[in-house]
Amino acid sequence: MNMPIHASNAVNLALLILRVTLGLTIAAHGYNKFFGGGKIAGTAGWFDSIGVRPGKLNALMAATTEIGTGLLLVAGFLTPLAAAGLCSLMVVAIVTVHRKNGFFIFNPGAGIEYCLILAVTAIALGGLGAGNWSLDHATKIWNVSAATGLGIAAIVGVGGALLQLLAFYRPGKAAQG
Repeated sequence: MNMPIHASNAVNLALLILRVTLGLTIAAHGYNKFFGGGKIAGTAGWFDSIGVRPGKLNALMAATTEIGTGLLLVAGFLTPLAAAGLCSLMVVAIVTVHRKNGFFIFNPGAGIEYCLILAVTAIALGGLGAGNWSLDHATKIWNVSAATGLGIAAIVGVGGALLQLLAFYRPGKAAQG
């Protein structure tokens, strides 16, 4: 089965809004890691403090993945893989930072709510596809069924997060809360 064909302009507009919002949101996080506040050095120090080591390597990987994933989503290119990248980033954030703070974002330390919504929305977008107003559609390079896109976004996203955590997450007593 080919990529879903979204004939309705309203559906294509909705998918464009969703892709651009998700993409720019996560790209802004990556941009901030490179150029805002403490830059990569500050992000690296924070990563080290929460047990994501080595901090500098992980800060560079996170910032690059956030910008790359975000731009791919905005363009609607390799959408299930980009969605998997966003899902993976959010699962790592949930495990390393937010799970101990409960569900709600307004809890002290911020709960999992925001990251969970981004991860699940990314998985859903992987299944929906980028729509006709995308590079996926224009180039016909990425032509997968809805089920395949959903599977890629979910399995590669969660699997990538688990591999990242297994390889780099070493919380110490302070990081465990």
